[in-house]
Amino acid sequence: MHRIIAAVLAAAACASSLQAQTDRTVAPAPVLTLAEALDRAGAASPFQDAAAAGIRTAEAQRRVAGLRPNPSIVGEAENVAGTGIYRGLRSSETTLGLALPLELGGKRAARIAVADAQIGRAGLQAEIARADLRLRATQTYSAAAAAQRRVEVAEDQVGIAAEVLRAARVRVQAGRASPLEEQRADVVRISAEGALERARRSAEAASGNLARLLGMPVGQLDRSWFDSVPSTDMARRTASGTLTAAAARADLDTATAQVRLARSQRDPDLTVSASARRLEQTNDVAAVFGISIPLAVFNNGRAGIAVAEAQREQSDAQRRIALLDVEQDLATAQAEAENAATTARNAAGPALAASTEAARIARIGYREGKFGQLDLLDAERTLLETRTVAIDALAAHHDAQARLERLTAAAPLPKDDQR
Repeated sequence: MHRIIAAVLAAAACASSLQAQTDRTVAPAPVLTLAEALDRAGAASPFQDAAAAGIRTAEAQRRVAGLRPNPSIVGEAENVAGTGIYRGLRSSETTLGLALPLELGGKRAARIAVADAQIGRAGLQAEIARADLRLRATQTYSAAAAAQRRVEVAEDQVGIAAEVLRAARVRVQAGRASPLEEQRADVVRISAEGALERARRSAEAASGNLARLLGMPVGQLDRSWFDSVPSTDMARRTASGTLTAAAARADLDTATAQVRLARSQRDPDLTVSASARRLEQTNDVAAVFGISIPLAVFNNGRAGIAVAEAQREQSDAQRRIALLDVEQDLATAQAEAENAATTARNAAGPALAASTEAARIARIGYREGKFGQLDLLDAERTLLETRTVAIDALAAHHDAQARLERLTAAAPLPKDDQR
């Protein structure tokens, strides 16, 4: 008796061990959340590297703009290789000195102002790149999650079609239905299997796009995030304070600085020189001083100022156009988000529950001979359409929400205004 009990306990322990191993083997893969995907995209994306390189370029241009003109070494030899007393080098006069350009009109300060404006624009461009990357990662994640949900629906439809085919065969074998019902059910099964194959192929492509963006393999995505429909803030959002508005203002500031630079170019620069001249005949040395001023005869700088002012007016007009475009895009994206949310709530809520119950009743009634096959197929088609509409509406809602977040992304405060 004791041996039997011991054997039973050992078998139970062995079964428990095997069950634990099986549980560990079939443990579900970790779910990749949207927050994790966004962090990974920010760390692995080349778009961030491009934006950082743009900032370094602007900072290097700032250093270049602050440099003064280089001096020049001046060397001259006069009264050389002539005739008479100027034959050979007996009467030569050799001059060696240094010439230094002097910038007037605030050209250096104007260049620095342009460079500072470009640095600010580069910083905004880096923020825009981060916001664009967030939008792209969110849209790619949403597309991959929607593709996985479509695969689940397609797999369910294959199972349902197989069940309907079995029921049709039973009815045909019992002589309660025509063989046409079995053929029709087989066609539905074949169509469901083809839809499943297409859904899996689309899901592989969507997951591959997300994996390339994140630089890592992608498994199961967060289904709870995709199925959620958070309430959207109906308050009207404006373009003020957004990245787009800040970028347009930065472009206008750069154009204004270019006007100041063009005006500074009207003041001619001076070049002063100091040299030492040696006279070969007497072996004496004399100092030579010089100054040169360009004459603004053909180009007085007015044309350059006109170009810069026209570009500033163009930049100001483009700023106003950008604000109008953002306001329109905001209104459109918010309406689309609300419409998609309403559709998703209806399709994934009462409509889905009603169509699921109708399909269940139709299956039971068909097996019991109370409903015809056409009634069953119509109920199944309605259920499939409802589930498909729900997935499409959820994908559209998440896409519109992501575009809203991108359009309303706040610009960083200037360094002087940060606390």
